[in-house]
Amino acid sequence: MMKIKKEIMQGKAEITSSKKHIAALEQENGKKISAELKEKIRTTKNPVKKLYFWVLHWAYTPYGVLALILTAFSESSFFPIAPDTLLIPLSLSRPKKAMWYATICSIFSVLGGMLGYAIGLWLMNSIGIKVLEFYGAMSQFQKISDLYNQYSGLAVATAGFTPIPYKVFTIAAGACRINFLVFIIASALSRGARFFIVAGLMAIFGEKIKHFIDKYFNLLTIIFALLLIGGFLVIKFAVNR
Repeated sequence: MMKIKKEIMQGKAEITSSKKHIAALEQENGKKISAELKEKIRTTKNPVKKLYFWVLHWAYTPYGVLALILTAFSESSFFPIAPDTLLIPLSLSRPKKAMWYATICSIFSVLGGMLGYAIGLWLMNSIGIKVLEFYGAMSQFQKISDLYNQYSGLAVATAGFTPIPYKVFTIAAGACRINFLVFIIASALSRGARFFIVAGLMAIFGEKIKHFIDKYFNLLTIIFALLLIGGFLVIKFAVNR
């Protein structure tokens, strides 16, 4: 009996040692990648790429989750870098936590969307227009406003899957005064679906799927948006028969 207990304790010690060794290797690799990204930040002249690398480097630091929260929140109303930038490497490094990262991303993206809605509702002339002009999105804003007048929640639901910056949708939602509850529900469904799909793919397929998503992300979002719209139209048709 004592021998069995001793073997069990020894096995646990070996597992603990292995986990510490893996954690140390991951930490060392994270520091190396972070250093490489800092070098890119220093040498890159394009300000958008510089900002992208700056955001990305946080994924390889102890502050990755905090950076994910801040990026998810701010991107929904004014910040140019999408939270996927952090969600993907975090999900790859900790596959078992991928769904947790997607949950955090979804919650704070919707909260940030509320800020975007408030900007469109109360601060459109003083802030909203300046944000849209900064991104050259005034023409997109007009098109989205027309969509809101026709489809309301459906337009918000597809917003999470289009290449058009989500902040344009949130600001337009406030400016068009669409129902706030409809906006929140549609935002939660669309943003949540997007982030959970991305995190799930990273957790299941790893690095192989990352390159595919990086290359075809815009195309994939358009296809999914079309499928989502088709699904809503089928449901609407079935209900109205």
